[in-house]
Amino acid sequence: MGIGLGVVLLVLGAVLLFDVVNVGTAWVDGGTLGWILVAAGALAIVLALVTNAQRARTKHTVEERRQGGGY
Repeated sequence: MGIGLGVVLLVLGAVLLFDVVNVGTAWVDGGTLGWILVAAGALAIVLALVTNAQRARTKHTVEERRQGGGY
């Protein structure tokens, strides 16, 4: 989920940053909002990759206990 969210934020930020779509509001600048979304998208991708790398390094141990006098 984190990598997909990061990509979406990067694309939305790039669209606003390069003036593909003009934001017609006076209270927000499209370029500034674009830079904020690009930074948030990059941060989301980096955090998702770090989290996935930590999950891959963990070891799972399974302990089996058998009942009975076979030993």
